[in-house]
Amino acid sequence: MLRRSFPHQRLISLRNASTLSVALKRQAPIDVHPEVEDALASGKPVVALESTIITHGMPYPTSLEMAQSVERIVRSTGSIPATIALLGGRIKIGLHPAELERLADQRSNQTAIKLSRRDIAAAIALKKDGGTTCSSTLIFAALAGIKVFATGGLGGVHRGGENTMDVSADLHELTRCPVGLVSAGVKSILDIRRTLEYLETLGVPIVSYAETNDFPAFYTRRSGLQSPWRVNDPKTAAQILHTHWQLGMSNGALFAVPIPAEYEAVGSTLQEAVEQAVRESEQQHISNLGKEVTPWLLKRVGELTGGKSLASNVALIENTALVGGQIAVEYAKLARDIHDQDQCYPVTRIPEELSATRGSVSSIDDLKEQPLPDAPLIVVGCAAVDITSQPLTDSDLGHQSTSPGNVSMSLGGVGRNIAEAAHRVLSSYGHEFPAATMLVSAIGDDSFGRLISDETRMLGMRTDGLIPVHGGRSPVCSLLLERSGGLRAGVADMDLVRNMDAHMARKLISANRPKLLAVDGNLSPETLEAIVSECFRNGIDVFFEPTSVVKSAFILPAITRNLDQPSWSPIAFASPNLLELAHLYQQAQLLDLTSHDGWWRVIDDLGLGSKFRMDLELLSRRDASDHCPSKGSLAFLVEKGIAQMAINLLPFFRHLVIKCGDLGVIVVMHLTGDDAVQSSWSTESTNCHARYVVSHSSTSGDIVVLQHFPALRLPSDALINTTGAGDSLVGALLAALVQSPKAFHAAGSLQHTIDTAQQAALLSLQSPCAVSPLLSSLHEQFSQRH
Repeated sequence: MLRRSFPHQRLISLRNASTLSVALKRQAPIDVHPEVEDALASGKPVVALESTIITHGMPYPTSLEMAQSVERIVRSTGSIPATIALLGGRIKIGLHPAELERLADQRSNQTAIKLSRRDIAAAIALKKDGGTTCSSTLIFAALAGIKVFATGGLGGVHRGGENTMDVSADLHELTRCPVGLVSAGVKSILDIRRTLEYLETLGVPIVSYAETNDFPAFYTRRSGLQSPWRVNDPKTAAQILHTHWQLGMSNGALFAVPIPAEYEAVGSTLQEAVEQAVRESEQQHISNLGKEVTPWLLKRVGELTGGKSLASNVALIENTALVGGQIAVEYAKLARDIHDQDQCYPVTRIPEELSATRGSVSSIDDLKEQPLPDAPLIVVGCAAVDITSQPLTDSDLGHQSTSPGNVSMSLGGVGRNIAEAAHRVLSSYGHEFPAATMLVSAIGDDSFGRLISDETRMLGMRTDGLIPVHGGRSPVCSLLLERSGGLRAGVADMDLVRNMDAHMARKLISANRPKLLAVDGNLSPETLEAIVSECFRNGIDVFFEPTSVVKSAFILPAITRNLDQPSWSPIAFASPNLLELAHLYQQAQLLDLTSHDGWWRVIDDLGLGSKFRMDLELLSRRDASDHCPSKGSLAFLVEKGIAQMAINLLPFFRHLVIKCGDLGVIVVMHLTGDDAVQSSWSTESTNCHARYVVSHSSTSGDIVVLQHFPALRLPSDALINTTGAGDSLVGALLAALVQSPKAFHAAGSLQHTIDTAQQAALLSLQSPCAVSPLLSSLHEQFSQRH
């Protein structure tokens, strides 16, 4: 198992100390969007965005168009947008498109509240929707470790505030949230002079992001007041924030960005409208309504200006989003450049909602109080802790002493990775698969075991399949990498999983009756044999992930025991790579499995003849890739005997999904009986252009399909980590088969299934995590892409 380690890779020890991690362990109702989670975990730049401007600041549909535009602008800088809001009593750090639309449509969602610090707990308890103000957005951005927040205008001291004490909570929040707030200054309806004086008293840095020290006045570029500091480039702004972190300072900073120059001309007209609106608010006693004042004033200014203020509002917030994204990019560079381990943003995601057998629940804590539903997918295999050490230079190694470098810790194990990937992908389909994936694995009653259990729970996964072994040592893999990322040495302590008692696994299988069960090759042949037999007795399909060349043959004793019994292959699915396929074939021959009467019966029923060989020969002449001719052709199918070995293994494995690395994926499958008759493959014939060969037996009616799927293109220099790519592919396959058990039975659904699985692998190749958090939105991403 090779891993490229980076300074910003997550560390479990730091993760447990983080405020967000602590909140999630307390079952805080927080959902982090998978894209934001992935960005924070890998040190990518993120920009927080408020949502009160969506719910209360602008009319629909301008509110939605503005929110979408601002997110696009943030992305254009290379940063990830994280719009923060409250939906159904759950804090959302990053919104899905449908959630953004729900928030913006004030006609359908008229009860959404304006959420400041004082409102957070009550609104959550009452399961409200709400738009976050500057103050609450600052709180949640700081909680997640987001360093930059872009908004329109900052709250402050209201006019007459020296008498009414009406001062926005935004100002105090800047003293305790280490976040850079990028705005067009202070809202012009406020007392700008007193606001700046108050910020000075609070010790919050005020920085004009401009050519001069002039402090902007929202609709106009100059307020007549001066900022004590000025910068005009994102790198210097980022250095201010980074210096705060270096010195351990807990306060934020205000970066005041003037409205674009082309809107300056209407600024004076808008300011006149502001003054009139303020006078009217005082005359009508609206100025005494607290947090309702600002929305009323903004709406009235819009009416007085015939909508001109709305255009300026949109322009200034788009401008701050652009600057905020640029600052976030530079901050991320600074964090990486100095090997800033404390910036490994520690995020895990708990699902918004998990439904149990009765009613619905919204947190893992609720799951403890209600019976869990049966798990349609069970994964039995290794759950381990991976410890990776990497020296600063290779010359530091080999001196029989410690060396300076980076040490990271994360969860691993093939079975665990597969289960997490399946869990994330199933969650991307929505809430029709609540608590769908059960990971069954042995863990020790030690600190590593508790870590595996706690971290699994924090991912939103069920833990009722983790089996504590008294006195046992939890599986641990300790790797020493060279500076280049290559494996120098390693120690794997996996005895607990290899010797796992099959009795508890069989009990869990019998209790849950899953649709599909996956096993990894880390289990002993004896345990595999017991589990496969249990599945056979209960009519449960088995998916085998070989794990390694040597371990790939561990499944053969289970096949031998059950070969006489079924009329179909003992194992429904297997996912070997090319080397594991060859080893399986060789070991099956050595064990004389290819001389068994049952093997001959299946091979005869396949009815493969000269036409199949000719079709295969034609397919082998195709390029392996549609966009990279240097990868060569598919000649290896014939020349290296890949197709022949796969066909000869079909009596043991009904469907083979062969992982070919950068050459893509090959699926070889055998359909019999009703599956063959009802499958759309019954009307298909060989189509080399579509990369598949189909054979129909004239005697048995059996169908054999061999199809090649080219590898998806990996962006140049995007490879970060190869550890969990194959596991992510298998997890996505399992999720697809649980969602649609007949996914392989039609050309279109098979194509979609393998494309989705390859996309899952691609995402994990680009993530420092073994399983990319982005798999939690894979279905949404894939649907948008197609």
